[in-house]
Amino acid sequence: LSAIEGGHFFDITYQVLSWVMVGEFTLGLPLNLSVLYIFIFRYKFWKNKAIFLFNIVVADFLLVGCLPFKIHHYQHNLRRSEDTVLCKIMLFMLFLNRGASIGFLITMSLDRYFNVVHLGRRNFVKVFKKSPQISVIIWILLLPLTIPTMVTTFECCNSHGRVKETYLHDVTDTFREIVFFSQIIIPYIILVYCTVRIVNRLRKKTVGEKTKLRRAVCLVTSVVVVFSFCFLPCTIARAALLFVRLKNWQDAENIAVQWYDALMVLSYSDCLLDPLIYCFSNSGFKDVYISTFCPAFIQKRLTNSDSGTTNTPTYTSTTTTLLNSRSVSR
Repeated sequence: LSAIEGGHFFDITYQVLSWVMVGEFTLGLPLNLSVLYIFIFRYKFWKNKAIFLFNIVVADFLLVGCLPFKIHHYQHNLRRSEDTVLCKIMLFMLFLNRGASIGFLITMSLDRYFNVVHLGRRNFVKVFKKSPQISVIIWILLLPLTIPTMVTTFECCNSHGRVKETYLHDVTDTFREIVFFSQIIIPYIILVYCTVRIVNRLRKKTVGEKTKLRRAVCLVTSVVVVFSFCFLPCTIARAALLFVRLKNWQDAENIAVQWYDALMVLSYSDCLLDPLIYCFSNSGFKDVYISTFCPAFIQKRLTNSDSGTTNTPTYTSTTTTLLNSRSVSR
């Protein structure tokens, strides 16, 4: 009886998660398509030094493209595809897209950090922003991190601790887990450090418009909040799943698996939140987007609420104010 009840609960869980992903896909597809359209045809990202932003949008769009397959599997009460090749391709795409999104996110945060905290010093990230080759290199460097999903002995959905493993199998699983956790924890530490330093620097600023400073602080803080919301919960759930699996606690593992899958579905909302934070933080892009897709009365209201801003990123306007104040002090 308990097994039947447990199976029924399993089916309900994945049916609910499938509809959550339907919502993410329904909202994420038009949002990311519209952002891609603006970046390529209206904003011309290569001329506005928004190459990193464009790469984040590409990563999010590829993630949205994976959702229909996940929805199909969950609708049929499957954690993964029964086709081994398709399962590996899906895991490969999820690893690659998440790594790219986080990689470009951290690079942009470092650029913001140097622009605000270390004014006057050489900003090596700014040089990277002007070179599309750097973006290509970042994508290529991410490929080795997906090797575990391409190894023939790799078992989908994490086989670590489930079976008696060969040396190669054990190394493959261990490497995959190291990649998963380091991909979240290390960038999160860097992001928190940069954000704290930026917030402290802006709070010490006394010259300039307070409204703009508050917006800049809100922006860098929201980056950490979104990162924490999307990626930290599934990381904690992954650690708990590994723990109960290695302890061979089967009942606890059945629950941990469902929690992990649910929080992974939550992490897919990153494709909805990234455009709102990283793209619309650039007021130049935001103005083009609003003028293209919003009705006239909404354009007028948004223009009035944003009066006094310039067609540059929020942190850039703040940096300019800081530079001007430094010049006066000299």
